[in-house]
Amino acid sequence: MSLRLSTVILPHRRWNEGGRETWQRAEQLGFHTGYTYDHLSWRTFRDGPWFGAVPTLTAAAGVTDRLRLGTLVTSPNFRHPVPLAKELITLDDISGGRVTLGIGAGGTGFDATALGQDPWSPRERADRLAEFIPLLDRLLTEDSVSYEGDFYSAHEARNIPGCVQRPRLPFAVAATGPRGLKLAARHGQAWVTTGDPKLYENGTPEQSLQALRGQIDKLTDSCAAIGRDVSTLDRILLTGFTPDRGLPLTSLDAFVDFAGRHRELGFTELVIHWPIPDSDFAAEQKVFEQIAMEAPAQLG
Repeated sequence: MSLRLSTVILPHRRWNEGGRETWQRAEQLGFHTGYTYDHLSWRTFRDGPWFGAVPTLTAAAGVTDRLRLGTLVTSPNFRHPVPLAKELITLDDISGGRVTLGIGAGGTGFDATALGQDPWSPRERADRLAEFIPLLDRLLTEDSVSYEGDFYSAHEARNIPGCVQRPRLPFAVAATGPRGLKLAARHGQAWVTTGDPKLYENGTPEQSLQALRGQIDKLTDSCAAIGRDVSTLDRILLTGFTPDRGLPLTSLDAFVDFAGRHRELGFTELVIHWPIPDSDFAAEQKVFEQIAMEAPAQLG
């Protein structure tokens, strides 16, 4: 099974102060997809520069030709399906059909309260996602949509001419719970995980592999329940949040070993963070680029 290698580029640099060059370099290095985080602010970057995901990806589309572009991940925390659909159709058009939407329930970080609301409970986040994804699916595939739900509404929302990619741009659904996995099975072209967060601090790489194997088993069951072959769903691991942390990016051999073990589990795409000095994503740029250029050939 071939394994694609992608990168996530945090939107923390001004476009004219390294932002443009980073996206262009990602294409030159041969990454499959360049993703960015869709947050209003994020963790330790909260009090520093942080730019919007969709404008960043639109700018990236204008300076690249082959690199796919995507979010990891968009959530209902501050998004509404109707304006989001319009932005995505526009981005898909500008990029010539190179967009993937990573989408998930969101969490309790800064996005959860930036609009003045109290953080939603895990159940409400799951309820909202269960309504958000099917409505967004319709908005991206139908010329006109009217809908009245518990959380979202649309009244004759027009989205003509639709996506360049047909029937719509692909969804990569981030999920580990049963309801999210069912959404991934029904609406996703890909599934995304970061592993088991409970293992990040004190778990072992072996325990992480076991947890990921269990997640894939549950995804397989969710697909089987609706008559879908799980092999038709790409399986994406966003790295950096397992007990391995930054170890895979310390050398080409370390990465190939890490990637090989996860390919054996059934993952079809690994996403590595573009190095950011003095952060959780610090790594040697030279080693990172060596991995980008040489690891895919070693992984087959």
